[in-house]
Amino acid sequence: MQKHKETGWRSVRRRFGRTATALGLLTSVACTSAQAPASIAGAGSGPGKPDEVAVATWNMCGVRQWSCERTGSPKDKFQQLRDLIGDSGVRVLLLQEVCSDDLSSSALRLGPEWQSVFEPYANVDAAGARTAIQCTDNGRGRAGFALLAASRLTDVEVIPTEQPTVGLHRGILCARVPAQGLRVCNAHLSLRDSDDEHPDWDFRDDQLSSLFAAASTDDRTVVGGDFNSPPPGQENTAAWIWPSEAYTTYRECDQKGGSRKGRPTHTDGMKIDYLFTVLPRTGCEVVNTKASDHRPLVMRVSRPTETAPATPGVSTPS
Repeated sequence: MQKHKETGWRSVRRRFGRTATALGLLTSVACTSAQAPASIAGAGSGPGKPDEVAVATWNMCGVRQWSCERTGSPKDKFQQLRDLIGDSGVRVLLLQEVCSDDLSSSALRLGPEWQSVFEPYANVDAAGARTAIQCTDNGRGRAGFALLAASRLTDVEVIPTEQPTVGLHRGILCARVPAQGLRVCNAHLSLRDSDDEHPDWDFRDDQLSSLFAAASTDDRTVVGGDFNSPPPGQENTAAWIWPSEAYTTYRECDQKGGSRKGRPTHTDGMKIDYLFTVLPRTGCEVVNTKASDHRPLVMRVSRPTETAPATPGVSTPS
């Protein structure tokens, strides 16, 4: 975390007792049950090869009070999920700004094989008290980030990260997807100036370091999410937040050769959504949608095997 973003100095990690500590224990897990209805026709029947798997990240802009009133209804957002599954063959999704009831409902409608895990956002006050963010319309539950997969999710964990002392806590959520041979980590990073008590502090450097440290424990990991930052480059004054391994040891979905720019994923013309892995990439797609202010990002990777571990940096997307 940097205290003075204009200088580039990194801080000593201390918070005087009320620190922005790790999110801690997983506070909410929502999974589909065996009593779910039969799968929707076409779900999971999209393009792809037997030896590859498609992973997507998407900020759904489902929390309407966060300037999402005009980004589509819950029905529109579910239809986009169906399209990602049916048209793009996505089997694992990293979701941000989703309402807990919308998530559980979507998993049930997709079919009995679809499971989800959910972690709520929280507002933290000056006394350290945490308050969940409620989605404001029609009792749609809490606001948070989640994983959604067409198979069982195991070894679910929240990765400890630095968070604002006073303000909104997001975080990092990881799980294994044994059927796909993957481990995935979904990160929603803090906005710059997100600490109400220390507006000059920036937490994204520590959060990215925590994310890639989590990835380093298993070379079958795909990490991504909404990083609330453009890629490193001369035009990005906050390029210092990026750890060096992000584009060297790992490769981003839309990374081609030495270019780190990537296609825009937000309606403001910026790329702020990412997928990284050391697995060989076989494709990358930015999907247009009218159901969010973010475009879904879809990455295809060679399906890992137990006898053939991944080699960093192999292959480039078509």
